[in-house]
Amino acid sequence: MDDILLLQKRVANTIELGESHFREFKSAYEGKPGNKKPRLTKKICEDIGEALVAFANADGGELLIGVEDDGAITGVPHNEIEVQKMLNAVKTHVYEKQELPLTSATKITVNQFVVLYFSVNKGTTQIYQLPDGRCVRRKDRATLPASVNQINFERQEIRSREYDSQFVDGAYVTDLDLTLLQGVADSYIKGLSAEMFLQQTGLAVYGNGGLRLKMAALLLFAKSNEIARWHSKCQIRFLKVQGDELKSGDEYNVISDESISGNIFDLCFKSWDGLRPYIATKTEFSADARFEQKYIYPEDACREALLNAIAHRDYSIQNGIEIYIFNDYLEIKSPGALLSTLTIKNLYDLEGAHESRNPLVARILRENKLMRELGEGMKRIFNLMNENHLRRPELYSNGTWFKVLLRK
Repeated sequence: MDDILLLQKRVANTIELGESHFREFKSAYEGKPGNKKPRLTKKICEDIGEALVAFANADGGELLIGVEDDGAITGVPHNEIEVQKMLNAVKTHVYEKQELPLTSATKITVNQFVVLYFSVNKGTTQIYQLPDGRCVRRKDRATLPASVNQINFERQEIRSREYDSQFVDGAYVTDLDLTLLQGVADSYIKGLSAEMFLQQTGLAVYGNGGLRLKMAALLLFAKSNEIARWHSKCQIRFLKVQGDELKSGDEYNVISDESISGNIFDLCFKSWDGLRPYIATKTEFSADARFEQKYIYPEDACREALLNAIAHRDYSIQNGIEIYIFNDYLEIKSPGALLSTLTIKNLYDLEGAHESRNPLVARILRENKLMRELGEGMKRIFNLMNENHLRRPELYSNGTWFKVLLRK
């Protein structure tokens, strides 16, 4: 029972981590330093509705009322009736008949200050709006306006969007690579136990019978030699093709076919090692008198494309990522079509268009600095190809796959 993450501890951890794409703090005061006064309850309720709608339309998140932007706890000085109005804002300040995917809305005491804590999951069945019909969405540390059409998605995407958040019966903490898990927990908050880390990040929930793991916990941290128990194709396949077109039958022209499998952290670290032998050209004596390996394609562009495929593929499809190395181009093919909230044009425009199919997976990779800021990966690939005087990457999506082509 010692590892049950009490709400007070969760809030303290949230404050320590600071504001981010997943966390927002709002003061209950207004005015100049030395002359602060309680904010109007109406304005705080509007802030609550806007922040929670924005989180639900993005990747979920936590909101604290009574905490300053810098993490200082100043509390909520309002009376009990006003506090109750704030807690009810989850219903009164959301579009009529919409119900947020709320996990918590409560008053707690932190360091003798009253603080209101709200937590909401990513919405998967509808797009949430404010009472006046406006739609907003969280991006990094900002709440931005959006249109319903912009973030509206088709019903067939629900399964893939929910996949990493599903609870997995029969899975236990002992099924995870505890050394890897504890290392990641320590880098998150020093001294945080593995079990508490899983709960703090939403990868598990303590319920009847103990800690219940979500699929994202297994995809990220399962023992790599047992990953097939949880996902049959958590793998990357490398196919070297003779020529620039894949043929079949008697003309089948794949001359090398190798795969690596494991949890997501393993794939992130091993994927470049798996690809590197196929695109290395030669070792040259550099200007600083060192031997360095030269590659056909920019190394960092390849890494970024691999990480994007691992983070954003559709894990509800039991296929693996496939990488084809043709004579004149490289094709990275990941399971799952481009989400309906994105278009190929969005990505070509390089405006940071982004949508997390796997929000729990993406959150852990991002907070461990394996992924760049949201929406920046594709822009970086394009820039690196351009800097190396190579053709613009080509992007394709159909009902089953999303592909990125890098040409020599």
